[in-house]
Amino acid sequence: MPKVRGKRSYRSAGRRGRFRVGFPYPYIAVAIVIAGILVAWWIANLNQSHAYTVVGQPSIQADFINRVLDYYGSPARDKGQALYDYGVKYGIDPAYALAFFMHESSFGTTGVARVTHSLGNIRASAGYKNYDGYRLYRTWEEGFEDWYKLIAQQYVAQWKLTTVDQIVPVYAPSSDNNDVAAYIQAVKTAVDRWRGGIVQV
Repeated sequence: MPKVRGKRSYRSAGRRGRFRVGFPYPYIAVAIVIAGILVAWWIANLNQSHAYTVVGQPSIQADFINRVLDYYGSPARDKGQALYDYGVKYGIDPAYALAFFMHESSFGTTGVARVTHSLGNIRASAGYKNYDGYRLYRTWEEGFEDWYKLIAQQYVAQWKLTTVDQIVPVYAPSSDNNDVAAYIQAVKTAVDRWRGGIVQV
């Protein structure tokens, strides 16, 4: 009898031991899966924010800018070198300047930009000539530089807004009847295609 009780006691203890050892594993596995999902989400969002940061070296060249402007019949054709050089000067990737130019006025072919020589249809303010509520420039080069200066000095340096997602809602707010989400997507799509060597957006 003592041996039977000993065996019974041993088997019972064994079951309890296996239960205690095995019990945490499903929860550990779930925790690992959840942690993996969270890390993947964080990395994806980190990469997304860096991918559309306007600050940086040029990701397209001057001759490619000229090809885009020429393809779309821009009155600023052959000004690609100026658009590129001002980007270098102010530390803003010219691909973004070109994308804003496209979205604001189809590269100067529509709206007041045909008169104002404005890359970004910037609202008139003190110290600038005014045309229908917008800043008026003598040349496309002058309009290019002022846009870069605005983005670099006010949006980036002063307001700490560096990505397309941060800049567009302030630059073209919904309160001015802009479709902010569409604007952001249009800029990103254009930049992606141009970086891939595709002229047409």
